[in-house]
Amino acid sequence: MARKARRHLSVAYQDKAFLDSDDARPLRILAEYLRPLHAFERQQVADTIVFFGSARLAQDGPLGNYYADARELARLVTAWSLSLPVECARYVVCSGGGGGIMEAANRGAADAGGRSVGLNIGLPHEQRPNDYVTPELTFEFHYFFMRKLWFAHLARALVVFPGGFGTLDEMTEILTLAQTGKLARPIPVLLYGRSYWNEVIDFHALVRHGMIDANDLALFDFVDDPPTALKLLQRNIMPLAEPRKPPDFAHSRRPPELSAYPDHDANKEAS
Repeated sequence: MARKARRHLSVAYQDKAFLDSDDARPLRILAEYLRPLHAFERQQVADTIVFFGSARLAQDGPLGNYYADARELARLVTAWSLSLPVECARYVVCSGGGGGIMEAANRGAADAGGRSVGLNIGLPHEQRPNDYVTPELTFEFHYFFMRKLWFAHLARALVVFPGGFGTLDEMTEILTLAQTGKLARPIPVLLYGRSYWNEVIDFHALVRHGMIDANDLALFDFVDDPPTALKLLQRNIMPLAEPRKPPDFAHSRRPPELSAYPDHDANKEAS
């Protein structure tokens, strides 16, 4: 009597069809949190200087000067970080991992002999990882919100070069977190290219129409050259006395008024 062939069974976490299914979406989201966390802990990366800007901006194009400036500023930031005493925290340049301004930032860090982070995301047309990101710090995301979490989670400062919808989205997210007190620490925001940003966004009109408070204009500074940008970064993110442990969870602050509810403790951070 012929024996039946034994059916090959795999454990759930090795079942690719299941992992790619709608039911496993929470697992994929969690993986996009845990995998970078694991890598940042292994590589001892806890503090980043984030560069935002257009993927479409080419070094030989109409706004090519911004590519050159982003590259130079990333070089200066990395050289400064590497010059800090060994007992201090090191600041690592971080970009979205693609072309344009992102490539310029990673390239500048490489020029200085330093590492850099690339938080890439798969897009149909323009987003491909550039060649200058440190391989161990290159990540590919599917979910925009998980990618943006990692931009904010490790950021000690943000430099925003000219860009389009994606850049505006990322910039206003950080400004909103700062405005609403959801950041565990202040994140200086530098808008690089005063003429560009003042043409694209009428910040004073937002104040005039009551959409933001006049004090909110202090959440960012304009800069137009790499040396000035470096000085502002150095002034606003003084070196930590010792390297900071890579974070375990992204903490957020509870508003004090939540203490009125018995299930909330305003003196504890939410994880």
